[in-house]
Amino acid sequence: MRPFTLERASDISSAIEAFKAHQQSQFIGGGTNLVDLMRANVVQAEHVVDIVGLPWHEISEREDGGVRIGSLVSNADVAWNPLIEARYPLLAKAILAGASPQLRNMATTGGNLLQRTRCYYFYDTATSCNKRNPGSGCAAKAGVNRIHAILGASESCIAVHPSDMCVALAALEAEVRVVSDAGERLIPFADFHRLPGDSPEIDNNLQAGELITAVELPKQGFAQHFSYIKIRDRQSYAFALVSVAVGLHIEGGVIQKARIALGGVAHKPWRRPEAEALLENRSIQSIDARAVADLILEGAQGLSFNEFKIPLARRAIGRALEEALGQEALS
Repeated sequence: MRPFTLERASDISSAIEAFKAHQQSQFIGGGTNLVDLMRANVVQAEHVVDIVGLPWHEISEREDGGVRIGSLVSNADVAWNPLIEARYPLLAKAILAGASPQLRNMATTGGNLLQRTRCYYFYDTATSCNKRNPGSGCAAKAGVNRIHAILGASESCIAVHPSDMCVALAALEAEVRVVSDAGERLIPFADFHRLPGDSPEIDNNLQAGELITAVELPKQGFAQHFSYIKIRDRQSYAFALVSVAVGLHIEGGVIQKARIALGGVAHKPWRRPEAEALLENRSIQSIDARAVADLILEGAQGLSFNEFKIPLARRAIGRALEEALGQEALS
């Protein structure tokens, strides 16, 4: 790790000013990903701005019936919060499927959104990686690419986003509240992360100096019909090979609303609204899970070591739909 200076921000304005005062600045909350990246010299920060003292540590109900999660609330506190457990169990289940208890106690909500890929070549500074060093190439394409993308990849990058929480937030259609010296704005979750394209070094659509202050959850939390399935190499502390989040709103045996998001398959949580539409306004006995999976996975391409992800994802989608339907599918 290279030497750096540390500054603890006392308010939002001073945090943004401190960030902009240095060319290579980083905000730090829990630090569960950033510290690893700095140790490996993947991220080289000359100045680190500690934002833990800022007032974003609460979970609160909104007047419209939704819920606001402060960006500095720990993953553990989100997962075990009674309001989240009761109204957004999909989110709680996804968080508890990720990392270890120790990491969940430290990792923050905002930091989870900003965590970077676990691609081996991204962390190995002796190899070529367009995400770490733009224009250098992508060693993963011809290398060991078992964990890499089957959807939305580009010639420049085949990395996947590692978060479990973000897959659930995508299915819930959350919004990300951010602040800068230009004011506040809300980013729909579907627009927060980016596909790699020709600039895989850019993970999301935050502007320089913007801070995540909260994640906004809509009133609809799919508390009755949901599923989060994570398939991984081992049960403890492993990233998803494929994960599936499903939320269904069912009335009178008819699916009124359906949301499906996949993790471990793309540079961002993967959704296909067209596939969700195949489920909506259909009786639960008439849905075609295979057609839904085929449409979600349309265009999927495997590489030398990860072709297995395509049939694995297809089966996981079917299993997650079955689990979300629950007893209604059997009645």
